Amino acid sequence: MPTYEGSPIRKHSNQIIETLKQFDSPTVSNVIELFKIRPNTAGYMNSSIRAIYPQLPPIVGYATTATYRSVYPAVEKETYRLIIEQVERMQGIPEPRIAVVQDLDDPSGGASLGEVMSTIYQRFGCAGFVTNGTARDILQVEKLRFAVFASAVIVSHAYPHFVDIHVPVHVGGVTVHPGDLLHADANGVVMIPTEIAEHVAGACADFCDAERIVLDYLKGSHVTVEEYREVYARTHKAIADLSERLRKKVSGGA
Repeated sequence: MPTYEGSPIRKHSNQIIETLKQFDSPTVSNVIELFKIRPNTAGYMNSSIRAIYPQLPPIVGYATTATYRSVYPAVEKETYRLIIEQVERMQGIPEPRIAVVQDLDDPSGGASLGEVMSTIYQRFGCAGFVTNGTARDILQVEKLRFAVFASAVIVSHAYPHFVDIHVPVHVGGVTVHPGDLLHADANGVVMIPTEIAEHVAGACADFCDAERIVLDYLKGSHVTVEEYREVYARTHKAIADLSERLRKKVSGGA
């Protein structure tokens, strides 16, 4: 079993991963909130991280991590030497993977991702790349259909070099460990607690059904405040009931 610092990395079934990919990140985030296991302000990256290709579908994967600098030359002459080590170390992370790289420079001096790096990551089982730094070669990378999340786009890679591999990183206000399960799309990046991932996947359709009660009503030919109040109450109850069922499952209740 893959491990990080001696702790096992839980690999979920392909069915769970594929189910999660069918839903957008706000839905996944909303469902996680129903379990009430973390504050509603925790577990997702802030607005400094944006999707470079918002038209791409959602991705789900296990984090493979690194830290990076580019504002000054590396001591080692081989600036990308550690990428080989990262590729080797990521073999201990289940597929699909998402590379998460913390740019230690503020502001970012150069792109931590371009066409070559995107191709390397994609070939070695990564569905996407997330960084608080910058990216480049965005037209070339777009053709790869490789999901990229970054703070901005920049023209140069400056003095690129990795600092540490397979360590906790802090990106977009969230600390990410190797093996953490992430969901990302046009709306942003959210971390799925591994202990409830199966339940989250199973509840997304039910949550959408609950929301559809009010959405279908509002799309109708005739609406009134009185009827909307009643429909809203039905939607609220459906979501509250779903939350109660999920929390019972997690706690081991009936």
